[in-house]
Amino acid sequence: MAKGAVAGLTLSLAAELAPKVRVNAIAPSLTRTPLARGMLASEQMAAAIAGLHAMQRLGNADDIAAMAAFLLSQEADWITGQIIGVDGGRSTLRTKN
Repeated sequence: MAKGAVAGLTLSLAAELAPKVRVNAIAPSLTRTPLARGMLASEQMAAAIAGLHAMQRLGNADDIAAMAAFLLSQEADWITGQIIGVDGGRSTLRTKN
């Protein structure tokens, strides 16, 4: 439900604020942050979760920050109303295990 709300908010704000303001959202997968420390306390659990991602690793804060920096740059000045998954392929790809 929360993901749907973020998507709806992103789209409605992008439509309302264009062309003066661009609005996008970043949708990360599980990322190595203090918030996820409890889930990743066991290296075995972390490795199992990483294995669910096509890139076979967990994300880190720099992965998300790189997308945020790009979206704030002039190179992204024609991007608005997008929900961009920064998730190592988890939301769209299935690996052959």
